[in-house]
Amino acid sequence: MSSDLASSSAFEALSHKIETRSARAGVIGLGYVGLPLAIAIARSGFAVTGFDIDPKKIVHLDARRSYIDAVASDDLATEIDSGRFVATTDFGGLAACDVIIICVPTPLTKHRDPDLSYVEATSRAIADHLRPGQLVVLESTTYPGTTDDVVKAILETTGLRSGTDFFVGFSPEREDPGNQHYHTATIPKIVAGDGTLALSLMESFYGAAVKTVVPVSSNATAEAVKLTENIFRSVNIALVNELKTVYAAMGIDVWEVIEAAKTKPFGYMPFYPGPGLGGHCIPIDPFYLTWKSREYELPTRFIELAGEINSAMPRYVIGKLAEALDIRAGKALSRSRVLVLGLAYKKNVADIRESPSLRLMELIEERGGKADYHDPHVSEIPSTREYQHLKGRVSVTLSREVAAGYDAVLVATDHDRLDYQAIAESAPLIIDTRNVFARLGLSGDHIVKA
Repeated sequence: MSSDLASSSAFEALSHKIETRSARAGVIGLGYVGLPLAIAIARSGFAVTGFDIDPKKIVHLDARRSYIDAVASDDLATEIDSGRFVATTDFGGLAACDVIIICVPTPLTKHRDPDLSYVEATSRAIADHLRPGQLVVLESTTYPGTTDDVVKAILETTGLRSGTDFFVGFSPEREDPGNQHYHTATIPKIVAGDGTLALSLMESFYGAAVKTVVPVSSNATAEAVKLTENIFRSVNIALVNELKTVYAAMGIDVWEVIEAAKTKPFGYMPFYPGPGLGGHCIPIDPFYLTWKSREYELPTRFIELAGEINSAMPRYVIGKLAEALDIRAGKALSRSRVLVLGLAYKKNVADIRESPSLRLMELIEERGGKADYHDPHVSEIPSTREYQHLKGRVSVTLSREVAAGYDAVLVATDHDRLDYQAIAESAPLIIDTRNVFARLGLSGDHIVKA
């Protein structure tokens, strides 16, 4: 059979399965991206198998208990009970999947180089079960060229050919934990493919599961779209973080400046300072582009400077904490007990990935202080790559008496489920990195913005 006939046959068979919802989807990596995506696909009528190397996740899912805020346990149970969703650690099930979606981590090494080990290992696992008529999609954020140069290349070691025997595409994840206005099915989905047939399959498959599909010309373009979105946020957050330090030296409140500036109906978009960047995307993704740009001997000074500014924020906050303790309490940080409010990287979620709160706790204790935390969404610090020494610490029970017993309370994450009135009335010193007390109309000489 000629390659043209083979590609046509494979394409038509898979296209028909997608159109009739008889295709089975496999989602590899059942975390903050993979699980919501798997349930959205199942809800649209496809049978979905979720794969993960962590058996604890499978136990939770089999018991119909969701561990991701974006997926309600009742919704999970509905899809399991309907037979549309099943989870497993057995990657042998990939052979039965017509569409395979990779949703695995893409962290950085300690030298801030891309770590594609999860993507590579997953691609090799897929290659072990690859067959004609499958669509393989990468959703993990990465540098332009990864889908074609890494994933496709690994899959083609089987002797099968992309665009002829199987198809490859990229569609960047756009999850926003805690966002009540958008969810997986309503967030516009960027799609791309290795060739026109792959793109057509991508549009058809994702178009069945999400409201709006936005096709682009190549996988590399789609990869660049995701990086651009996150670099935009990183650079603008760095700008307001730098303005915060400059305006503070001048006695100017940066939050008041931003509130006034955002009344301009054109040419301005508000971004807000904080104690540092968190989440998987913004602290990490920009460095994927800075790494790739070296191949072209092009500097990315703007992006790298933003990373430096944002990375310096936890140390700036601890400096403000030490200064406030010295001036207002006459006590050194080395002899102080500090309660960090909020372990998650953003409000109203349980996600602690790359959270600056972990770095804040580490810095306090490096300077001889004692750091505890309270977070209504995170009862215990789990195992993390960089802060293994904090593993197992539990959230203290918060009360007026508890708050009063610390030398300072440091607000790192402004969760809504906190009684800020009680904290303002009981804590002897408050370091507010989120401007939450001013927003609520609470003030006092013991409340210091940082």
